[in-house]
Amino acid sequence: MATATSTPSSTITWKLDPAHSAAEFKVRHMMISNVKGSFSGLTGTLTEHTVDSSLSTIEAAVPLASISTGDPQRDGHLKSADFFDADKYPEMTFKSTRVEKKGAEEYAVTGDLTIHGVTKPVTFAVEGPTAPGKDPWGNTRIGISATAKINRKDFGLNWNAALETGGFLVGEDVQISIEAQFIKG
Repeated sequence: MATATSTPSSTITWKLDPAHSAAEFKVRHMMISNVKGSFSGLTGTLTEHTVDSSLSTIEAAVPLASISTGDPQRDGHLKSADFFDADKYPEMTFKSTRVEKKGAEEYAVTGDLTIHGVTKPVTFAVEGPTAPGKDPWGNTRIGISATAKINRKDFGLNWNAALETGGFLVGEDVQISIEAQFIKG
């Protein structure tokens, strides 16, 4: 049986546009509500295989110092050694290992997510890519939306504080959402 191979005409390289992309998260706080935050300055490359989507790949990096939760004190704590230790581990990264088509413009993208020096496999549910469109400057763009849930303790983010009423200050499950635009070329 022949296997599909990549040729220059069967792949398109897309560069992530950091000005129009963001990674967001939410985590339970005090067991009563979710706290949300975001990261900016994402970088990455999507290599789209136009004949066989399972051969497509994506790599991305998120600068942890860009964290914003709307509270500078909390942002500082999240950058500290209690959580991300952003001085020692300045980025979280993702590198795909498998792309599986789930439906029209729906994929399961599995890859190695590295946070805090720990790498674990994570699967993102991806919507898109959208149909290519031209921007006012002549660039061709596509967009994707991706979500995943991780347990922060799997990545060595173990800090917590017990609550007087029982339970813990910070939940373990973290929902990750990514909205990304890519520019052809």
